Order: sequence, then structure tokens, then C-alpha cells
Amino acid sequence: MNYNQSQKQAIHHKQGPMLVLAGPGSGKTAVITRRTQFLIEECNINPKKVLVITFTKAAAREMKERFESITNGKRSPVTFGTFHGVFFSILKHAYGYNSSNILPEGKSYQLVREILDKKELDIEMEDETDFIADVLNEISTVKNERIPLEHYYSKSCPEHTFRNIFIDYQDKLQKSRFIDFDDMLVYCYELLVNRKDILTGWQNQFEYILIDEFQDINKIQYDIIRLLAKPENNLFVVGDDDQSIYRFRGAKPEIMLNYKKDYPKAQIVLLDKNYRSTDTIVTHSLRLIKKNSQRYKKDIKAVRNTGELIEFAVFQNQMEENNKIVQNIMNDFSKGKEYSEIAILFRTNTQPRMLVEKLMEYNIPFCMKDILPNIYEHWMIKNIIAYIQISLGSRKRSDFLQIINRPKRYISRDCINHIEISFENLLTYYQDKEWMCDYIEKLWFDINQIKNMRPYAAINYIRKAIGYDEYIKEYALFRKMNPEELLGILNEVQELSKDFSNFQSWFLHMEEYVKELKEQQLKKSEKTNAVTLMTMHSAKGLEYNQVYIVDVSEEIVPHPKAVLEEEIEEERRMFYVGVTRAKEKLFVYSIKERFQKKLKISRFVEEMMKE
Repeated sequence: MNYNQSQKQAIHHKQGPMLVLAGPGSGKTAVITRRTQFLIEECNINPKKVLVITFTKAAAREMKERFESITNGKRSPVTFGTFHGVFFSILKHAYGYNSSNILPEGKSYQLVREILDKKELDIEMEDETDFIADVLNEISTVKNERIPLEHYYSKSCPEHTFRNIFIDYQDKLQKSRFIDFDDMLVYCYELLVNRKDILTGWQNQFEYILIDEFQDINKIQYDIIRLLAKPENNLFVVGDDDQSIYRFRGAKPEIMLNYKKDYPKAQIVLLDKNYRSTDTIVTHSLRLIKKNSQRYKKDIKAVRNTGELIEFAVFQNQMEENNKIVQNIMNDFSKGKEYSEIAILFRTNTQPRMLVEKLMEYNIPFCMKDILPNIYEHWMIKNIIAYIQISLGSRKRSDFLQIINRPKRYISRDCINHIEISFENLLTYYQDKEWMCDYIEKLWFDINQIKNMRPYAAINYIRKAIGYDEYIKEYALFRKMNPEELLGILNEVQELSKDFSNFQSWFLHMEEYVKELKEQQLKKSEKTNAVTLMTMHSAKGLEYNQVYIVDVSEEIVPHPKAVLEEEIEEERRMFYVGVTRAKEKLFVYSIKERFQKKLKISRFVEEMMKE
């Protein structure tokens, strides 16, 4: 293989720290594997002393295979691993841990759920699964950033509640002699800091350290790596600060930006050739990313020719946008193009619901890299469906429990103690409390109003006349959430119900939709000739001939949660990742309206398209 001048400079680096800035399609994997070969074959470094680290098992395996392919398939004692894998091996040697000590997948949820069931915490969450996921993310943040628990302020619940959960969670882990993935890092750091003899042993073991995707590193991973790299500091790191999009997982792009401060003698090399995309795509992507202030300045050139223009279009709504996408795909397929050449990218995994239905309608094969959440399984939608089921005659206790105090009616669960519930019995239970009977009679009246409505009108009545929207706003305040997020889900389901004239056809559609989602999950790992749908997060590292980025409108891209400048810059980086997945042709589509809400074209479109 012929290497360009920048690649050669990185490959032939021997001693001391080096930062390799590797833009999209610049051949970073080739540089890492070839430099590993250079150290062993031309510098006579013992391969046992070389450590190559990346973030996923799949990436580590691919790196190892690439290395073996350029060294004539010889098996090598070079260590290719993930951060967690390498750090856990250090713990195994020190403490005798084995795989049975690693907390099984899903067990963390179970432990937190057990803690929430403790009466003294007195927590009852409508969205328990989401709440537990949020709490576990925050536990991970505390550990990975080594934040003293008393100085951490929870975003999910009151501080004292979070601290109690954290302490109980750690207590349960220790009593069971389990460690979770974050503890692997915490315990490894503490071991190396407190045991200089063990640290010295591992420093001698790994004299040359190469790190891939360095922009995704978090604080504790970096702290451990810095300990291991001493005293020689043969730390060769490769990444692209413009593609750092995992801050929500604890990634700290500022670590890469400050690398020269930590290692003043470090050399910096820019891999400035893009071998993936046309010049048009590269030029527009750079125009976009240069709007970020917190980045290394880069001048990247496309090796390929100018190529086709970027197709930018604005549609009234998602329905128009989806029709256009389907029409384009069918035209391309009729001209002999493969479905697998096409990817459709979006900001969040909930966006493509209507597109999925449109692809199903036209029998266009597709596969999803992300799980598309079943919107009809959301706790709020279950509440809405329970209201409708009761209006249709259901008297199941489970349905009544879904709606009885949503909104608040002060009805005790004690009076809903039979398998079948009747309004007459509820009135009898509260016969001495006139104000309670008023609540029950109002509910009875509302339920009767719903039964003859179309689904769209029924949802609207539940939200506005019954007061479900106000209940959601109060709940969002309690959970420290943006009410617009929850109301957006209700807007979406209401919009999806518009085409159905009665409840029976709507419920039948739900069943078919759930069936298709299950089939998609089974197909997920299959490599078929299908259009790929995924979030921009999931698209990182991949490439396609044609890429559609959809719904590129304000309040979607950038995400409405992004408020601070550093958050907007991360959103811009994510859009940049999406743009640079395209090899031949890029489509950027915006919408003017979503769920009856007016939207503006995303600022990123103007930044990218403006000459």
C-alpha cells in the first residue's frame, strides 16, 4: 500500500508521545496497524510490550485481523483489547477476579429496582424503566469522573434520594462480590495509585501504547493510561476531535484538545487526505465544522473528484419527506442500484416511525441499526389506551389503575381491590364524601364521551378536556424533565392516529406494527440487501454511497436539549459525522412542520450550504 507523507510520518514515529489527527476516511486503521508492524519489525520492539486499545471488542478484533493480514497472517503476542478488557486483566492478576465477578447484563437494573422497592425511599415512578436508566447513567458519571458523591447533584431525582440509591447499589455489588463496568476502571485506578510495585510491573509490560478513537476517552480511562505510559510516555493516540459525539456517555473531547498541555513534547500529525468522499462533500463538511471554536484547525483535501451536488430540500411535513425518499429509492433500484448502498440517518431513534410504515407499505427492504422504541408501549400511551378500553366497556382492575389518578382524583387504590371494577362500587365506597363522588361522576361522564369518537378526537379529549396534559406537566416538573419531551410523544401518537376512523382499525394497526418491529429485531444481524436506517450516533465509522439526513430542522437538529455552547458544538459534530458518511451523494432534507408545530430549517444547513 502507498502511504501519503502524513501517514508515513505517523507510521515511522518511534519514541515519545504523538497525537494523530485523523479526519473521516483518512486511513487511521492502516496507520495504527502499520505503525505496530514498524515498531516490531524495524525497531525490534518485543511485540509483548505493545498494547493497542480501542473501545469495542469488534473494533479490537478488526484491528487485530488487519494487523495479522499485513504481517502474513502470523499470530502475534501484541495485545489488542478494549479499555475494560485490559483493565480487567490487571484486576484479575491482582485480586483473582474472573468472569463470574462481572455484573451480568441487566442485573444493574434489577438491583436498582430492588432498591426502589424499599419503603423508606418512598419512590413511585410512572416511567420506572427510564428513571432507572437515568440513575444508572448518573452512577456511571460519578464513577468515571471520580466525583465525590457529596458533590454530585442529580438530574433525575432529589440529591438525598440519588445518594441513597448509589450507596445501596454499591453495597449490593460488594456483598455479592460483583463489579460493574465502571468499577473495573475505578478499582484499576485505585490499585495502580496505591500499589507502586504493581504499577511498575505493568509499565514494564506495556512500553508502547497505541489508542484508537482517542476523542471518545473519559477521565478515568485517561488517568489510568497516563499512569501506565510513564515514565517513557510512548503514548501514540489517534482520533478526530471533530467526531467526538459521546459526551452523554462520559467522553471528554477536551482531553484530546489539551493533549499538548499534558505532553508538551508531543508531536502532532494531521492525516489531511480524505479517501472516502467526493470533494463536494468534503468541502461542505469543513464549512460546517469550522463553525466550532473548540477544535484543532484542519485543512483536509479530498482525493476524489468533485462529484454530484448535495441535494438540499424542504418539505411541508414528514409525510411529504417520506414520499420523496421512497420515490428516490424506487427510482434508483429500477436503475440497478442496490438498496444496501443507501443509508437514512436521523437525530434520535424515535424519528423514523412514519418512514418505517411507508417503507413497509412499498415493500422496500430495510434494516435498523438502533432499536425503534415501540411508542405504543410507552407508559403514557398505555394510559391513553386504558382510557379508551374503559370507554369500550373494559372493567379490568389493571386498566383502572392506569387512569384512576392521572390526572389526580385522590381515589385510593384500596377501593380498586377487585379484578373487575364498577363505577357504582366506587360511588358507594365514597358515598359520604360528596366531593369525591363529583370526581368519579365527572370521570364516568368523560369515559362515556370518548366511546363514540374517532381515535384522534378521543386522544385530544383525554389530553385537553380530561386534563391529562396538565398532569404530564406536573409530573415532568417532579422528575426534572422538559415537559415538551413528554408532550411530544403524545403529539406523535395523536398524529399517527389521524388516518383511523375507529378504535378497532387503530388497535389492529398497532398489532401489525409491533409484529414488524419484532421481525426487524430478528433481521438486525442479517447482512441483506436492504436500506439501512440509523441514528447519526450509530453511523460513526460507517460509509455508504448515498446518505439521506432527514428532519434537519431546529428543535430536532440540533436536539432541543442542547442549550449551552458546548452542547451546540457537540450537535454540530454529530451532524458533521452524518455528512461525512456519504461517499458519492448526500441528501439533506428539512421539514417545516412536525405534529402541527412550525419548524425552522436547522442552522447547520445554512452553515454548510452558504457560500
